[in-house]
Amino acid sequence: MTNPIDVIKIRMQLENELSVHKGLEAIRNRYYDGFIKGGARIVKDEGVGGLYKGLFPSLIREGSYSTIRFGAYEPLKVYFGATDPAHTPLWKKICAGAISGTIGSAIATPTDLIKVRMQAQGKLFEGEIPRYTSTLAAFREIIVTQGLRGLYIGVGPTVKRAAILTATQIPSYDHAKHTILNAGLMTEGPYLHVISSMIAGFMTALTTSPVDVIKTRIMNQQTNVAHHEKVYKNAFDCFFKILRSEGPLGLYKGFIPNWMRIGPHTIITFFIFEELRHLVGMDPI
Repeated sequence: MTNPIDVIKIRMQLENELSVHKGLEAIRNRYYDGFIKGGARIVKDEGVGGLYKGLFPSLIREGSYSTIRFGAYEPLKVYFGATDPAHTPLWKKICAGAISGTIGSAIATPTDLIKVRMQAQGKLFEGEIPRYTSTLAAFREIIVTQGLRGLYIGVGPTVKRAAILTATQIPSYDHAKHTILNAGLMTEGPYLHVISSMIAGFMTALTTSPVDVIKTRIMNQQTNVAHHEKVYKNAFDCFFKILRSEGPLGLYKGFIPNWMRIGPHTIITFFIFEELRHLVGMDPI
């Protein structure tokens, strides 16, 4: 459902990389000029299929990453002493979310890496070949040229982003939902799930955008073959280079598609999650 938005987000985050534009100049004169125009540009250049680049590794990543972070959240919350879902302190939810997100993302990093690289591949010019022809080919090429460690390029910012994301997303949903229930504003059901998801989606986009840009840049970077140097040594190096070259707004490139992706993604995920729990006889979150 949200892969097209993810592709637009990746393209916007990589555009004018480290070009010296500060303030509003960082978001002007772009090839992918905004969410709507950026999407239209991709369809014009690459067809509708361009919006679904990286779909397969994205599905594999989501199936492993989200399984772990959602499945581990409640046991970890109980480990921290959360026995009453309606009156659990927010800090316990944040800690449980951060830990479950960290574990899930560390395991799913290889598929995330390939997803980003495939989504970043724009229009091919005459004689140009794609970076990877398929997910399997990507795994094979990275392992042959860089070894297994090559699959974990960007694991640092990926884990940081996942820790922040899950520490924001699931606790925000959990806390917003029980705050509304405790205030007697709504009752348990689909409408409450959607409202709580919308709150969680906005909060998640707000907190994760800068680290998401850093993750995308590090994962997509090419090694300088002549000197065997990378553009970014680590997440902090990437952060300061973006800040110096593009200013603070450079860290929020792609914010709108990030929000537009995380919002619906959060709503769909939590809505289906709650309905599946109901179907198998489990209590709501």
